[in-house]
Amino acid sequence: MTVATRPRSSRKQSISLDAVSWSQYERLGRLFQDRPLRITYDDGRLEIMTASATHERHSRKIALLILVLVEELGMQIAGFGSMTFKQKPARKGLEPDECFWIQNAAAVRSKNEIDLATDPPPDLVLEVEVNRSTLDRMGIYVALGVPEVWRCTTTQARVFHLVDGEYVEESRSVAFPSLHPQAMLSFVRRYPDLDDIGLMRQFRTWVRKQIANGWRDGGSKK
Repeated sequence: MTVATRPRSSRKQSISLDAVSWSQYERLGRLFQDRPLRITYDDGRLEIMTASATHERHSRKIALLILVLVEELGMQIAGFGSMTFKQKPARKGLEPDECFWIQNAAAVRSKNEIDLATDPPPDLVLEVEVNRSTLDRMGIYVALGVPEVWRCTTTQARVFHLVDGEYVEESRSVAFPSLHPQAMLSFVRRYPDLDDIGLMRQFRTWVRKQIANGWRDGGSKK
């Protein structure tokens, strides 16, 4: 294996490996399974990336607002955080920043393990791009069949839908047709000094006002 270490900042670093076999990838996954790392594998190429505090804080805030939104809309959700997704036939695997089953929440809500050979992929994946991977993570999500990806920086949110084997940027979310994730980012940016509970309360108040004004959204499969 060829190893390249790339410092991204004083707080974030990645290591890239070439010619990594599937069995080596799985061994590395087991070795680091209890550590806050992102391991991306794409047909022999592997990247190990640490997670900065900025990245984790931003991802956490968006995930909390998604939970508030789902609760207020009376929908179902099953979140599995940054669990590892991998598919041996495609020789691809990664950890998302956050992943959610919404339309298909009922299919996985009682499970502790997910097998993409038999279980549906997450309906929504969150990619927070404070620092970008050197590998094609979107291509990996295509191979895993994830129908919707939100790509977020600290200032911008973009929605991508899987259409005919590729991601197409759209103006609306499938999971939440009435709300663009940019609205969530605006709350995160508007209240930078609030703790998690305070941010959730502010967002909940706003969502309830939208519902009172006739705003409705889709629901998950019962």
